[in-house]
Amino acid sequence: MASTDASSAPAGNAVHDLGALLKTGLLAIVIMLAGIITSAAAAAGVFFAVSALLPDSNLLNAMLVMVLGVAACFGYFWGSNAILDMIYPARGENIATNLTRANAIRPWLFLGPAVVILGIYLVYPVINSLILSFHGPRGENWVGTANYSWLMGDQAFRESVRNNFLWLLVVPAASTFFGLIAATLTDRISWGNVAKSLIFMPMAISFIGASVIWKFIYDYRAEGSEQIGLLNAIVTGLGFEPQAWITVPFWNNFFLMIVLIWIQTGFAMVILSAALRGIPEETIEAAIIDGASPFQIFYKIKVPQIWGTIAVVWTTITILVLKVFDIVLAMTNGQWGTQVLANYMFDWMFRGLDFGRASVIALVIMAMVIPIMIWNIREARKDMR
Repeated sequence: MASTDASSAPAGNAVHDLGALLKTGLLAIVIMLAGIITSAAAAAGVFFAVSALLPDSNLLNAMLVMVLGVAACFGYFWGSNAILDMIYPARGENIATNLTRANAIRPWLFLGPAVVILGIYLVYPVINSLILSFHGPRGENWVGTANYSWLMGDQAFRESVRNNFLWLLVVPAASTFFGLIAATLTDRISWGNVAKSLIFMPMAISFIGASVIWKFIYDYRAEGSEQIGLLNAIVTGLGFEPQAWITVPFWNNFFLMIVLIWIQTGFAMVILSAALRGIPEETIEAAIIDGASPFQIFYKIKVPQIWGTIAVVWTTITILVLKVFDIVLAMTNGQWGTQVLANYMFDWMFRGLDFGRASVIALVIMAMVIPIMIWNIREARKDMR
């Protein structure tokens, strides 16, 4: 009899713990939903009331949405915490139990909305894309693995993969290299902060805006006409013939890559500059005493100590390169042998109106990005330790 009681005790505790966990989770969901609905309804009510009084202006409406969005977030967190404190007050004879339960629920009130949004905008599209990849153009007829078979034999897809790998070889390496050089040199000059600001400035420009700028630089006019493109103006000034640079097979890919390198060098410089400043001065002083040259100090002392940061920067730019789309769309639209996977997916989705084939290409991009992203997160966590 005693053994029966002993064996049933752990089972009873497990059931009790599960019940408490479910109760805590359900209560967190109820409070979260109440906070979200209340804050969203209040923000929407204020928006419509104020919109009726203000003149019809897109700018004013955009500013109002931003202000009310921030206010709604503040209202949600304040309100949900207030509800939780009312349910489990930090007073009375059950104060210890109340604090324990409140502390178990409170983190989920902060994480809950983010988890829901990520689920809607990240998890659902992945599942839907996987389902659509087995369907026809309109996503209605089941075609099995026909889209995957088409992908394996498609010449344009192979061109896109080849170009993406070409971008992978050049852009992360060049951006990281130039960023590291810029970070090293700007720390050694008196006007280094000004130089950093100028190098970082392209990061403030959208990819489409940067593409338009560089499209003017590469602009081509027929021979004999005045060249408004900066590059052709220099070429003709030196006595050579102008070229339609972004239509030159193979090399036009590199002309497009320059745009992304120009943008990402500033990002790499800022991250690597912070890493260089974190290197202990003792190691550099010891190398100088041992007679190391500036190049040896840089290559053998500094670089090994920030290698983890270099790898994170490299892989972050690599993920961006795998999804590159705007630059190709704005400058060549994938013509003249410059097609990349993201632009090819866009073509099938919005021009070919074939959701099945577009979904297959999207899954290929995701499969290429996820391993690098996981490795990147692990390296970043190592650096944080």
